[in-house]
Amino acid sequence: MKNAVNDGVWSGTWVARRLGVELEGDEHLTDLLGMALRRNPKRAHLLVSHVLGKHVPQSPAVVHGHGVRLGHRVRALLGDAEAARAVVLGYAETATGLGHSVADGLSLAPYLHSTRRPVAGVTPAGGFEESHSHATSHLLLPEDPALLAGDGPLVLVDDEFSTGNTVLNTIRELHARHPRRRYVVVALVDMRSAEDAARLDRFAAEIGARVDLVAAASGTVRLPEGVLEKGQALVAEHERADAVPGAVPGGEVSRVELGWPAGLPDGGRHGFTPAHRARLEAALPGMAARIADALPDGSRRVLVLGFEELMYAPLRLAAELERTVPAEVRYSTTTRSPVLAVDDPGYAIRTRLAFPAHDDPADGPGERYAYNVAGAGFDTVVAVVDSAADTPALHAPDGLLARLAAHAPHVLLAVVPAHEPHLPERPAMLPEPLRGPAFSSYAPDEVGWLLQDLSAVSLEAPTEEREEAVQNGGAHYAESLPVEYQPSERYQALFHAALETSADRIARAVGVVTETVLTERGGTPVLVSLARAGTPVGVLMRRWAEQRYGTELPHYAVSIVRGRGIDANALRWLAAHHDPRDVVFVDGWTGKGAITRELAAAIEKFERVEGVTGFDPEIAVLADPGSCVRTYGTRDDFLIPSACLNSTVSGLISRTVLRADLVGPDDFHGAKFYRELADADVSVAFLDAVSARFPEVRDEVDAAVKELPAEDRTPTWEGWRAVERISEEYGIHDVNLVKPGVGETTRVLLRRVPWKILAKAGAGADLDHVRLLAEQRGVPVEEVHDLPYTCVGLIHPQYTRGATGADGRAVNV
Repeated sequence: MKNAVNDGVWSGTWVARRLGVELEGDEHLTDLLGMALRRNPKRAHLLVSHVLGKHVPQSPAVVHGHGVRLGHRVRALLGDAEAARAVVLGYAETATGLGHSVADGLSLAPYLHSTRRPVAGVTPAGGFEESHSHATSHLLLPEDPALLAGDGPLVLVDDEFSTGNTVLNTIRELHARHPRRRYVVVALVDMRSAEDAARLDRFAAEIGARVDLVAAASGTVRLPEGVLEKGQALVAEHERADAVPGAVPGGEVSRVELGWPAGLPDGGRHGFTPAHRARLEAALPGMAARIADALPDGSRRVLVLGFEELMYAPLRLAAELERTVPAEVRYSTTTRSPVLAVDDPGYAIRTRLAFPAHDDPADGPGERYAYNVAGAGFDTVVAVVDSAADTPALHAPDGLLARLAAHAPHVLLAVVPAHEPHLPERPAMLPEPLRGPAFSSYAPDEVGWLLQDLSAVSLEAPTEEREEAVQNGGAHYAESLPVEYQPSERYQALFHAALETSADRIARAVGVVTETVLTERGGTPVLVSLARAGTPVGVLMRRWAEQRYGTELPHYAVSIVRGRGIDANALRWLAAHHDPRDVVFVDGWTGKGAITRELAAAIEKFERVEGVTGFDPEIAVLADPGSCVRTYGTRDDFLIPSACLNSTVSGLISRTVLRADLVGPDDFHGAKFYRELADADVSVAFLDAVSARFPEVRDEVDAAVKELPAEDRTPTWEGWRAVERISEEYGIHDVNLVKPGVGETTRVLLRRVPWKILAKAGAGADLDHVRLLAEQRGVPVEEVHDLPYTCVGLIHPQYTRGATGADGRAVNV
């Protein structure tokens, strides 16, 4: 089927013929979509919407109308009562305007869109990743924290529903905080495979919620083998010629004052309510009239050009202008998305204007783009930006305005005030660190805990209940604690035997990692352990420096939570008391490297939001079997006895807790001090046993450290690749349920619902404790020959209580 967007030829023909990509589906699918090639190593093709108003200039009435009609369908699906309790959530940057338009059609619900622009002082209400995107991190920054805290329907709006991963990530993140009974997914096109559709159905059943889908059209994209490589080759072949040649600026640039209503948000970045919508509707005619008065006489073809996430305000201005002037009005926006341009009627992106970012973006400078603007015959372009983007870079000789003026006789600049959310005052001072013996069994000078004491709160739940809640999306693992597992006498005897045989090995690793830190960081490093597995290691590193050099290194323990990041208040405390450049983060070991990635992302986010720089996200670990870091004591995967026990080898401190009703935005994360377990505590005994071996291993450490400069310590992430392979081979399809290495496997057996253990063929005494725990819990141990780790623990996939026997042991499935 043809459409008239590109001279009567379907604008996906060029890509389809060269890559063998097939677009199949509803009769009108090709009216809605064309195709182009991404300049992105993660995905070859880009489905280009003709009605979204992002890459292809379109009538603003058409763009707004598609979203409004989808909103009408959602309201009919929910009914007025549920629609009034709903919240609409759109995705940055492409679907911010579409989500707004759906909210217009729904009319009764507030609107929020995700953003990639952090705002200092605004605490995120959530965040998630978009795996295939060129810019993956989304933040949710409502001015009113209660906006996402209700239990009414959540309506998620994206332009294209391709695999469903982004939506699943969003629902999983938000459902863990505020469970809902109903979700509605809205998209212009539903392009999922049957397998992806079934996955969403299973997910909905697992969390016990209804998930509906509303789309204007549906279909699938058939991709041949090797499409990514073919696409990259085509991009390399054509990218030199894809940008429009630089033209001599000849157009006039002038400014038009909109008269934007004071206090009216510029969009949904921080929330947009039905009351805001009513104010905008009342103000639109006057603002459009000001633009109309500024248009040159005889204007025949006008483009209103929005700016990245700022799509809705320009769209509504364009639609009002379209109703009031005789000129042909079109609408599109600039974008971060790098796409190849090919001037062919069968290709969706005919021309590309590239220019530097002009809004001081959090991720640093980079190119931005306006597609299908040059050569489109516009005699006037109205560029609409927010005040945060009205910077010298916008007006520079190579900036957006100059690039537009090179291809249009007249350019008008309209600036919308960027909404500044009201921020609550933050307490002037954070509390001092907790120390033993009041909190933990460690000596007060050995570690300061940047945590709050939740010892009086009942947080424990049986392992099976926690596993079910976590995997079903009903709770985040950090919102409760496992019941402290107290090993049998036989197991405790095994711990002491393991400590006796491995103390030398641990002492060597402590020495190597400490000497590496002292050499490469210089000065007096500030050790910051990731609680709780990193804390014994941090204490041992501190002891090494004190015994060897008489240097007393500051040492603190902070919380980091997978999916939630590091405790930002703890970082604020550290930045207020130490130079962030002196901070060295410490952990026990690496598995697949999830915490390594989590810390890097969290530090980047903290610097963007707080404006505090200098923290180095590189982690120093005792053992790096996953090859995830540069600073380590060893890369061997062996038994570190501190992994064998829970709080009784970690200063009697629980794992950390992050729950909204207990931990406020200005609080440290929480943890419990199990004073009642003092009789079983071996925390100090473990430290003493290892540090007693320091003098014996000093020469070996010195020799090893001398060899380090000649070694290639670049992380290979071999462990991550192995985990991905195991996840697929064993049908788990979730890397979070694969726990590699002796330490992580031990944790699975102690605190999770294990399914099976993979053991490296020929592994000896390092696995005695794993075999014993597996026997006690009825978990099979399977020997594997091509395993890069000594062992790997597999958590029971899609866990329900029915997957355990009456005695609580895992059932073989």
